[in-house]
Amino acid sequence: MEDEHRESDSPEFPSAAPAIPDAAPPARGPRRAGRTTLLIAAALALGALAGTVTGYAVQYHREPTALPPLAQQKPVTPKALAPDDATTAKSVNANRWHKTDGDLVELLLPAPDGAKAEGAGYESLDVFAADYFRGPGEALADLAESQIRRVASTAWTDGRVRVEIRLLQFRERAGADDYQKAQSAYMPEVNFAGNRGVDLPGVARDLGHVWVGVKADGVHGARAIARRGDIVMDLLYYEDQGRIAESDVIDVAKKQLERL
Repeated sequence: MEDEHRESDSPEFPSAAPAIPDAAPPARGPRRAGRTTLLIAAALALGALAGTVTGYAVQYHREPTALPPLAQQKPVTPKALAPDDATTAKSVNANRWHKTDGDLVELLLPAPDGAKAEGAGYESLDVFAADYFRGPGEALADLAESQIRRVASTAWTDGRVRVEIRLLQFRERAGADDYQKAQSAYMPEVNFAGNRGVDLPGVARDLGHVWVGVKADGVHGARAIARRGDIVMDLLYYEDQGRIAESDVIDVAKKQLERL
């Protein structure tokens, strides 16, 4: 009993602690996206570059291909001639000469058969400004600023119809453009044509226009304005009885433009 008591009095040792599990291996980080794509793209780029370089190298070492012979081995060049009494501005600038550089009067539309022609020729700028504009002084200054070169005019009467045509040539195309636009701008006003008019067939919309319905001193009238290069055609058409046929004005304007 005594032994049993002693045995019961001895302290009990705690049981061994549960086994500590092994540490888990570290998780692998996510794989970097696009790395393989970049490598493939770089390889393709290097391959294309290498192919291009190789192609140039092969072409460089090839023998050049001979070109076919010229149809004319030795082109004939005109011999330069010294100027003489027969030399003119036209002969000197033959390659750059245009018919509007010659006599502008010759390009005016002739009067039709049976009409009473009033002559054709050049007008001085002061006479043109005085006869054509309400404010001749201001008009003359504007024309000089636009670098007008010359004015050729013609007129005729055919029964009840009177036609006046003027060709205004400027030193620069910009001057002709300014005149054409300025004159066209006020025509739709009540004191003038009083309507927007119609486009001139065969001419760009902003380069030619016709107005019918102009009235001066009870006479019906029409006007056509068109620009071709550095020349402006300014045409007046009057009828002392009845209304003017638009087609008649267009017909005269087209015939004049065909001569430019």
